[in-house]
Amino acid sequence: MLIIDAHLDLSWNAIQGNRDLLDSTYTIRARERKQNTVALPEMRKGRIALSVATLFGRCTGQVTSHADYGSTTQAYGVTQGQLAYYRALEQEGHVRIITDRSSLDSHWAAWEAWEANEDGDPPPLGFVISMEGVDSIFDASHLEAWYQDGLRLLGLTHYGPGRYAGGTGVEDGLTDLAPPLLKEMERLGILLDLTHCSDRAFWESLDHYSGLVLASHNNCRVLVPHQRQFDDDQLRAIIERDGVIGASFDCWMLHPGWTVEKPGNRVVSLNTLVDHMDHICQLAGNARHAAIGSDLDGGFGGEQSPHDLDTIADEQKFVDLLADRGYSDDNVTAILHGNWLRLLRQAWKK
Repeated sequence: MLIIDAHLDLSWNAIQGNRDLLDSTYTIRARERKQNTVALPEMRKGRIALSVATLFGRCTGQVTSHADYGSTTQAYGVTQGQLAYYRALEQEGHVRIITDRSSLDSHWAAWEAWEANEDGDPPPLGFVISMEGVDSIFDASHLEAWYQDGLRLLGLTHYGPGRYAGGTGVEDGLTDLAPPLLKEMERLGILLDLTHCSDRAFWESLDHYSGLVLASHNNCRVLVPHQRQFDDDQLRAIIERDGVIGASFDCWMLHPGWTVEKPGNRVVSLNTLVDHMDHICQLAGNARHAAIGSDLDGGFGGEQSPHDLDTIADEQKFVDLLADRGYSDDNVTAILHGNWLRLLRQAWKK
């Protein structure tokens, strides 16, 4: 089955991590001696026909190598370099950057045609460009230039305080920069990713933004109590706007009290992710709002992923895991790609 994964930090790994994603996952492991799980060959093997590919460069005043930069200008240069990497992959024929309904529909049709016959190599992988934390956007007047560059989804913040909003681990709300940006997002049709918003920033964002929303990589607080997850009221708010929530594969977000040292990832399986997907479906009363947003290799590797996942290609295991929970073929299709397709098509109406 074709799959959409709504959160992969591909350019950050390639540029800041100096990782050649054209190599296989296993070649990269041998070279780096790390437990990475994502590379383009395994994405093709796993039929990850479309993914949301991020740009990431923070500027929060907490300088960290390869993540948090000393100035907005530096963060801008980093994220522009990451975008250039995606464009280079596209120029070489490895990927196709999707920016509108026409390119989405033609890309998806090409993958469906290939899946029906499996004749030859699959089509290029599809990327929708997102920004995780918008510190590298100077202000709202700068957003249209990013839109012209291909940016279609945007999350205001990441960990800690941000230039636009409080993120994971703090309770700051929106800064004065955020409301004008949210209005400009509405005008341009850029979707709002609420992932990493503090509770206060979450609700304030919804007050200022009436467009389409999602949580690209977010799990359920009722199952894993932590501010990084969303509580049921927040999940319902996304559902009420016909949004979609992608399940994240990071073990500490899947099992209460999990640490990489003890007990290790043996207690977390892909079935644990189905628990979170199922909770969202039960809240909604349907399967229209649960999906995948793995965040694989997003600052962690196999040591912090479900134990029965070797590479991203194992996302195919969800076909049987969801069926075993009683989900119909139509509902499995919705969770694995249909819900993300619906949201993008709503955003990019002809």
